[in-house]
Amino acid sequence: MAFTKVSCIWKSTNCTRGYRTGISLHSHTRHSKEKLQFIPAFTEKWPIIQRALDRQYRKSVVPVDFSRAYWTSPLTPKLAFEMEKNQIEKGLNLAGLVSLTDHDSIQAPSLLRLATETAEIPLSMEWSVPYCGSMFHLGIHNLPVDHAQGLAVALDEYTQNPSVTRVTELLAALHAFPDVLIVFNHPHWDLAGVGPQRHALCLEQFLQRNNPFVHAFEINGMRKWQENKQVIPLAQRWERPIVSGGDRHTCEPSATVNLSNALSFAEFVHEIRQEQRSHILLMQQYADPMCVRVAHAVLDVIRYYPEYPEGSRRWDDRVFHPDRTGKGFQPLSAFWKAPPAFVEHIFSVFRLAENATVQWAAKHVYTNEVDLHVLDGPSEATS
Repeated sequence: MAFTKVSCIWKSTNCTRGYRTGISLHSHTRHSKEKLQFIPAFTEKWPIIQRALDRQYRKSVVPVDFSRAYWTSPLTPKLAFEMEKNQIEKGLNLAGLVSLTDHDSIQAPSLLRLATETAEIPLSMEWSVPYCGSMFHLGIHNLPVDHAQGLAVALDEYTQNPSVTRVTELLAALHAFPDVLIVFNHPHWDLAGVGPQRHALCLEQFLQRNNPFVHAFEINGMRKWQENKQVIPLAQRWERPIVSGGDRHTCEPSATVNLSNALSFAEFVHEIRQEQRSHILLMQQYADPMCVRVAHAVLDVIRYYPEYPEGSRRWDDRVFHPDRTGKGFQPLSAFWKAPPAFVEHIFSVFRLAENATVQWAAKHVYTNEVDLHVLDGPSEATS
C-alpha cells in the first residue's frame, strides 16, 4: 500500500530529523523552451496593452507568432543545479540530490555529467504528452546512460506525432528499466485549455491504460494547494505514492522537496517504485501567496544579469521568435535597437511586487493555506 507523508517546514522545525537526504525533483534551466501563447489571452483583458501591441505588430517586418515564440530561464544548468543543492545542503543540512527536468530535453544533465562534481546527476526530462486532445507532463527521471539519447528522441517523436498505442509502448519500455522513475506532474493542470471536464476525461482514459507504468503523482511547488490537494484522492484511487515537484523555472528554489535516507538517486527510485513510500516537505516559500511568487518569477525573467555572458544578460536576449524565414529563431534583441517603451511600463507594474508594503498587503489578502487534514487513509500529514 502506498504511503505519503506531507510536512510544512513553517509548522515543524524538526521534520527533517531522521533523514539523510533531500531530493529536488522537477526543475528547469535555460534549455527549457517556455511558450508565450498566454500573452494574447492576457492582453484581451487589457485593451490599452492590446492597442500598444497592435501598433508594434504593424511596425514589425516579421509576422508576430506567439504560438511558436518562447522564453528561456536565466539559469544555466550549473546555476540551477547549485541553487537546488544549496537549499537542501545549507538550508536543511541534508545531502542533496537534484534531478533537472527541462521540457523534452536531456541537454542540461548531459552537459553537467561532463564535470566531475556533477557526473552523477540523473539524465531526466519533462516529457510533453499530447493525449486525446489534452496535454500531460510526465517527469522521466534517471534514464539509463547507454539508452538515454535514443529514448529522448523516441519520446520527442511521440510528442510531434502522438498515438494512443505508442505512448503505452514507450511507457512500458521506460518502466522496464528498474532505476527509471515516471512521475505524473501536476495531473489536474489543463495545459491544453480544453476545459476541466474534457481534461478530467482524458486523464481518466490515460490512467486506465497506463497506470501500471506511472510510479507516482506530484504535488507541485508552483500550483495552488486547492489544485494540489486534488492529487491526494487521485493517488489513493490508483494506489500510488505522491512525490514533490518544485517546477522551478527562475531564481526561487523549489518550494517542495522529498525527504529520504537514500544515498543515490537509484535508491530513491527504489523507495518510490518498490517500497511506495514518500515524505514531501513543503518549503517556506510555498506558504507565500502564489500571485507574489509568480510576480517575482516574472521579475527574474526580465531582470538584467550583467555577470552573464554577452547574449544572455537582457530579457530580450532570452526571448525567442521565428526569424524572417519562419524556419529558425532569433532573440527579440535582434529585431530592435531597444525594447518598446510600453513594455517597460508593463514591467514596472510587476516591479511593485518587490515593494515591502505591497508584499505585506498581498500576504494578508491572499493566502495559500495548506490544510493537511485532507490526508487520511494510507496517507499521513504532519504539522
